[in-house]
Amino acid sequence: MADKVTKRADDYSQWYLDIVQQAGLAENSDVRGCMVIKPHGYAIWEKMQRTLDRLFKDTGHVNAYFPLFIPKSFLAKEEEMAEGFAKECAVVTHYRLKKMEGRGLQVDPAAKLEEELIIRPTSETIIWNTYKNWIQSYRDLPLLINQWCNVVRWEMRTRLFLRTAEFLWQEGHTAHANQAEAQEEARKILEVYRSFAEDWMAMPVLTGPKSDGQKFPGAVYTLCIEAMMQDRKALQAGTSHFLGQNFAKAFDVKFQSQAGQLEYAWATSWGVSTRLVGGLIMTHSDDQGLVVPPRLAPLHVVIVPIFRKPEEKQAVLAAAQKLAAAVRDIPRDPYFDYEPLTAKVDDREQYQPGYKFNEWEVKGVPIRVELGPKDLAQNACVLARRDLPGKEAKIMGVPLDAAPAKIVAMLKEMQTALFERARKFRDENTMEVNSYDEFKKKLEEPGGFLLAHWDGTRETEDKISADTKATIRCIPFNRAKETGKCILTGKPSEGRVVFAKAY
Repeated sequence: MADKVTKRADDYSQWYLDIVQQAGLAENSDVRGCMVIKPHGYAIWEKMQRTLDRLFKDTGHVNAYFPLFIPKSFLAKEEEMAEGFAKECAVVTHYRLKKMEGRGLQVDPAAKLEEELIIRPTSETIIWNTYKNWIQSYRDLPLLINQWCNVVRWEMRTRLFLRTAEFLWQEGHTAHANQAEAQEEARKILEVYRSFAEDWMAMPVLTGPKSDGQKFPGAVYTLCIEAMMQDRKALQAGTSHFLGQNFAKAFDVKFQSQAGQLEYAWATSWGVSTRLVGGLIMTHSDDQGLVVPPRLAPLHVVIVPIFRKPEEKQAVLAAAQKLAAAVRDIPRDPYFDYEPLTAKVDDREQYQPGYKFNEWEVKGVPIRVELGPKDLAQNACVLARRDLPGKEAKIMGVPLDAAPAKIVAMLKEMQTALFERARKFRDENTMEVNSYDEFKKKLEEPGGFLLAHWDGTRETEDKISADTKATIRCIPFNRAKETGKCILTGKPSEGRVVFAKAY
């Protein structure tokens, strides 16, 4: 049986790593800072990917693929981006190895590249250099492109899923004929991200712009979705950037307008990554292991047959397989994106039922079915919901014929309950503060989202961050109109912003 998961209250960081390991989600690779995503973890990412891909396509976007390698000169063309990513870039300088006498394989000094190549930390530069050839006229716009790929940012401190040197993501890059259309695109994608986070991940988020100190390098402004984890720290879960004409000017992307004038295109970029898997873990999981929202669960139902005598085996297994088939045959539901529900019969005889219960609990399968001879005699089964504790989780004596419909209802109830529980936790840990002393005190205990007045300057934001390690996470769209005084400088403030410590 797997080791017990460390309790959240004892060591939150270790609790998180225990779940990633024991639920079979990922592990550290032999390449420093990189991870191996294991099948169960990758299956969750695939569910996220399929859902987001449909949402992008439903809003008119199409997929393409661009090179992993970016000439160094491309990055240098947009100064703010070059400065923002310089310290994280992995650089390819040679293109060949050579076997040297007594020294084994070595970099061949004669194979030095004329220009170094950057392994993409993000793709704005290579894509806008390409768009120069694609965009000639207003008729070529808008250009709504997304790509699914990996990127490399040479992080010094890494944590599985949350921050790794290489990670998987999607990055959208769009070109538009005017500013208003590009800004509308940035807001549209933010709404796609909000909907995915809340409706599919059951993870409540704040939406709004970042401060200038937290925006994406090269953007005019950055919009974000920001979530609260169970340790009350913030997680930036997705960003959508209005890039203005910065990249069009850097790469000379002009088009002929309807009026016959040459104009620079307007741009957006936006992305979410495998960091979302980490967000899912830290939003919902408990001291027993992983909890997966049903709409993103790779496996919805596990059926554990229970028998002791050989003569009981055949009937119990047959009933279990029949129930699994009935679950799979449930008419496809838009709630689950028209994907069939998945069910598995755990018929491994080398493990006792208690071991199986624990294993599937740690892996976060939403519904567990227990089926033994006594249940079969009553033509019934036991259903257990993963997100509820102890005896509260179980429903006894569910008729086998009614079980599939009951399972669907339980999955939907669980999805809603997870969101409401997470929203309640966030709201209970969001508070207004009106002085710097109060800010510092509440930041340490209990922590959470602190709504504070700020004078709008980068200097003040940097001072607060250096002093407390808290940053402005979001300037919420729905914040109340309220003038006040900055908690640090006492200068006028147009409204409260959200400060928090963050991942």
